[in-house]
Amino acid sequence: MPPLSEAVARYHKLLEHDRYCDLRWAEQLHEQMRPNLSDSGRLLMPVLRPHFITRRQLENLTRVSEQLAVIVDQVEAVALESRPLLERLQMLPAEKMLAAIPSGYSRFTVASRFSAHIQNGSLFMCGVDACKAAGLAYSDLLDDLFLELPIVREFKRAGYKLSKLGSVKHLHSALLNAWKEFGGTAPPNIAIIESAQPTGAGEVRLLAERFSSFGSPSLVVSPEQLDYSSGVLYAGGFRIDIAFRRMLTRELLVRSDLSHPLLHAYRDRAVCLVNSFRSEIAQRRSLFDLLTDETVTFRLSSADHKLIRTFVPWTRVVSQRKTKYRGETIDLPEFILRSQGDLMLLPNEEGNDGRSFIGSEMNAPAWERALQLALRASYVVQERPRAAPESFPVLAYGELKMREANVFVHPQVFNGQVQGASATLESTAPGAPAAFALAPVFLLEEN
Repeated sequence: MPPLSEAVARYHKLLEHDRYCDLRWAEQLHEQMRPNLSDSGRLLMPVLRPHFITRRQLENLTRVSEQLAVIVDQVEAVALESRPLLERLQMLPAEKMLAAIPSGYSRFTVASRFSAHIQNGSLFMCGVDACKAAGLAYSDLLDDLFLELPIVREFKRAGYKLSKLGSVKHLHSALLNAWKEFGGTAPPNIAIIESAQPTGAGEVRLLAERFSSFGSPSLVVSPEQLDYSSGVLYAGGFRIDIAFRRMLTRELLVRSDLSHPLLHAYRDRAVCLVNSFRSEIAQRRSLFDLLTDETVTFRLSSADHKLIRTFVPWTRVVSQRKTKYRGETIDLPEFILRSQGDLMLLPNEEGNDGRSFIGSEMNAPAWERALQLALRASYVVQERPRAAPESFPVLAYGELKMREANVFVHPQVFNGQVQGASATLESTAPGAPAAFALAPVFLLEEN
């Protein structure tokens, strides 16, 4: 049995011990989670086992993520100078206008979260979240809670060393670096700009508390609370130097026009906005259309092309057109129908309530109907990763149950460096709601 599988089996075996068959330890963990790790009363992390990765997997994930972050910046710069490419990304006119305004610092994206499948020695990068990256504070808190669990401590005594992969302190440092490059000299005040939606409210409060504890007074504000006066952005009497954006540009535009105080302050370079409106380019899944199109990336190095071919899934915006797949010219809709078992149809923007379609889980007529929908709406087609599900123990209605899940690992990339990770567990049942939990990610090594 491979060392990682053996470690997981060892952890699951501990759950059968009398000490842990009494589930009071798990109920106590849930009670500790409830104040900060729940949304509308629902626990975000009901699982009872961390997700483990090996040193080799971590090194590979770090290398690929950091190189891909550089590539994404380069492709974003190319897209910004090309009206046809911005059209291909399906950006709104106001989004394109705001993306054209310099941010005051060099990187397109200061803080982002990538999505990846890791399976033994294979790695498959499948997405970037540059505007509403979740789990940045949750993962830090969850890591600490799990490391104090009696079953985790016993697991470590059995010969395994577990290490955290990062801390929200690295995010704070990335914000300060952007502030310094922006030209800021005085210690900054930080406002976390969040829409009025309840989702994520717990995490942004945690972020504000942590930033304040690191010496940067911080506040969570909604766009409606902002005011711009005499060259300063305010929320009430709170002066804002860094605005940490946790909402999409179009979420702001649907609530206001281009005279909004945040947009006015940004145009005047009166506030350091992180991430800037330029990062919107990376938020769409259609970015991977550009990444996997060598007519767009032909100026990249051979090493960059190799990384894209090896780790980035072939992706195209769904439309009636001819394109390339592995060097062959194809009719895109016909290819989608013919290659159903290998493909997914996904909304171009995550979180827009559009449904995702997995070809291998559908019959041919249903897949054809999904394609017709994708042709009318804003969708991409993407190769599906081949990753085996994993079993995780879950406390449900007072009982411990094993639940199958597809695991997405999310490296947190701050100023181009991987500084932490979390994991999302998604249901394997066709038609079931996808994500059902976050899980801590630990580096696993034998003592």
